[in-house]
Amino acid sequence: MLQTLSYVLKKANKNNYAVGAFNINNLEILQAVINAAELEQSPVIIQTSEGALNYAGMDELGTLVHLAAKKTKLPVVFHLDHGKNYDLVVKAIKSGYYTSVMFDGSSLPYKENIRLTKKIVNLAHKKNISVEAELGAIAGIEDFVSVKEKDAHLTNPEQAIEFVEKTGCDALAIAIGTSHGAYKYKSASKLDFKRLQQIKESVKLPIVLHGASGIPANIKKICIKYGCDIKKAKGVSDANIKKAVKLGVNKINIDSDLRLAFDAGVRKFLKENPSEIDPRKILNPAKELITKVVRQKMQMLGCSNKG
Repeated sequence: MLQTLSYVLKKANKNNYAVGAFNINNLEILQAVINAAELEQSPVIIQTSEGALNYAGMDELGTLVHLAAKKTKLPVVFHLDHGKNYDLVVKAIKSGYYTSVMFDGSSLPYKENIRLTKKIVNLAHKKNISVEAELGAIAGIEDFVSVKEKDAHLTNPEQAIEFVEKTGCDALAIAIGTSHGAYKYKSASKLDFKRLQQIKESVKLPIVLHGASGIPANIKKICIKYGCDIKKAKGVSDANIKKAVKLGVNKINIDSDLRLAFDAGVRKFLKENPSEIDPRKILNPAKELITKVVRQKMQMLGCSNKG
């Protein structure tokens, strides 16, 4: 059943676990994620990025998610991920599909981020839609060399207090050292846990971690074996994610790991079955692998049997 982000994350915040937020681009990925949620009896957050909407359409993906949510008794949040385009976020709110939206004003001047986030919150809350906001720059954190530069781009705990109070957002995405994509780190992953603790103690709000894919070694190995050139891909370690959850992160965003599993499943099947042209048979192994990855994430985040 469809639920708001607030409904799902308040429980997670109270009981100290995180809910996985998984990006979808098509029917197969959605089916795989929902199947994992059923098998794990876990609440689930289904996300669509702007890229996914450009690829498949808001009406198309929205209809698919609503249909999937009707068929399960588990809590399903339908969330707009990384809404940097203000007009797109407003469109999502008015569409009637989403139970949650993210307005990402992190690249804007601080006061402008507050102003626009507050406008989105006012619009969304009138329709009982939750709002995730972002403070701090997440992409490419590892590229900042000096401590001063890094500190300037990570979320400021004191600023976070004012930001949450002035915007009225329901969840806050923070920057503590993760980054988007499959190539997050050159060496071992490292997160600023002290900063996370300070923010959590200050705002007492559900905290969101973006760019949290782990690039599982077993899936990466399959990809490489069947022709994918991703030897340097490196994600956030499971140990770091578990610690982040323990310290108060309640929503973990996963996208790259699903792409990796999809790619591995398709590549392996086509290599082993070069004469097969049936898309159903080609895509089914990808669905199975994604379900496997999502189940592992749910178990790790502590949201299994919380549905």
